[in-house]
Amino acid sequence: MHRRTERNEELAQFLRAMRARLRPDDVGLPSLGRRRTPGLRRQEVAQLAAVSVEWYVRLEQGRVGEPGTAVLDGLAQALCLSPAEREHLHVIARGRVPVPSPVSLPVSESLRVLLDGIPLLPAYVVDFRLDVLAHNSAAAALFGEEFGTGDTDNVARMLFLSPRVRDMQLDWTHVAREVVGNLRAALGRHHDDPRLVEVITELRAGGSQFAQWWDDHTVRQRAHGAKRIRHPSVGDLAVRYDTLATLDGAEQHLVVVTPADAAAERCLRVLMVDRAGSLSGPGLHTLAAPAHSPEGSRGGVQPGTSQRLRPGRR
Repeated sequence: MHRRTERNEELAQFLRAMRARLRPDDVGLPSLGRRRTPGLRRQEVAQLAAVSVEWYVRLEQGRVGEPGTAVLDGLAQALCLSPAEREHLHVIARGRVPVPSPVSLPVSESLRVLLDGIPLLPAYVVDFRLDVLAHNSAAAALFGEEFGTGDTDNVARMLFLSPRVRDMQLDWTHVAREVVGNLRAALGRHHDDPRLVEVITELRAGGSQFAQWWDDHTVRQRAHGAKRIRHPSVGDLAVRYDTLATLDGAEQHLVVVTPADAAAERCLRVLMVDRAGSLSGPGLHTLAAPAHSPEGSRGGVQPGTSQRLRPGRR
């Protein structure tokens, strides 16, 4: 016998409210007979969620212990909950956020505009696999025109597979270990993602350092930090970096590199001026009008912008 608690009552009220807003035809059920109250019947929710009617009734009465994650996901699907509502369901039922299932989304138009709106700060977008999805002109000036392609199409791959990038990173050990820990955390959330497994497998086979650090099971989140970069044109510069997360379910992150001192700020400006002089177009470019292509496409480049989008490995 389970005692009613404040959490149980909150869960019961939420389930009743979500049930009341749905009609049978919203979930593919026939609407038979007149209903005294709006919404689905308890037995209909139980049927859709593949649980017993008796158990669901007790759940709505606050007389059930902590439901399992699979059961809660079944209820979320049955009640047509949004991602935010599904997360709330898990929090009030179990006291913790569920592991998200990332959705495949293109880099949003507003995020592209933001990238181009900070022309003096290197910035790029990655997903949870650390694949580089887009970047601005300053990132190309700092990391090279090929940034985001070949061995630099993924932050982890470029740190371990590109000798040029490795030589640039004066704090390579610290940065590389952080990245390994980030991949370990990502694998814990998405152990069956093919692209993530592909990156990790390649790096484990490619060098003993990655394999050694991988096997120590260090878990880290790449949120912010400081490092030193040695650039062949301007020498050494001290920078900071911050990682900002999107909240649209795609697990994309905007990484922004900022100068740690006045000398680094001057170096970044010099790099932008040099890049502008080496290209046919201006370094600080005018944004082009959005291309008339389907929003679902991740490939292609907006005419006139320095930002590059990779075809997705989703």
